[in-house]
Amino acid sequence: MFTFLLLMAACQQNGGEESLLEEKQTDSHLKYVTDSDPVERKDMTNQEAARHLAKLAVQVPDVHDATAIVLGDNAVVGIDVDKDLDRSRVGVIKYSVAEALQHDPYGKNAAVVADADVVERLRGLGEKISEGHPVEAVTDELSQIIARYMPGGSIDEKPKTNNNQDSVPEKEQKELEEIEKEQSKQQ
Repeated sequence: MFTFLLLMAACQQNGGEESLLEEKQTDSHLKYVTDSDPVERKDMTNQEAARHLAKLAVQVPDVHDATAIVLGDNAVVGIDVDKDLDRSRVGVIKYSVAEALQHDPYGKNAAVVADADVVERLRGLGEKISEGHPVEAVTDELSQIIARYMPGGSIDEKPKTNNNQDSVPEKEQKELEEIEKEQSKQQ
């Protein structure tokens, strides 16, 4: 009797899976999307992409000149603005450039800087790249620039829960914990 019930339950369950599969295959309301970001990305070299991003940046009002460095999916765009502009206005211009670049497949991960010294460093890096210098030298300097303007750790890096405990020696940490317990008892 038990075997019969088990066999019947298995048959019913198997039939249910087949009907679900048939339903999935015949459902015309579903559309299977392979690429949810349909922006066409032209095949460009890093230098061509850098020139392209610089041209986009110059189209933003109040940007006199621009330079860009592209390495893989990352880019840094340096913009030249009037030196007499207020800092808040420069921030608005940088935001406008970043927004313009965001809509371009090569500019999605671009960092925008307006510091004159950094723009000159970027131009120098661009010249090094065009002269054929090793990519490692350019990558090191570019990472220093990015770290200066975007001082954050890796996205994948998990923050420590309590950084202060790591800076206190273990013996002192135990003493502090005991003091903490005594103070909490007094309250």
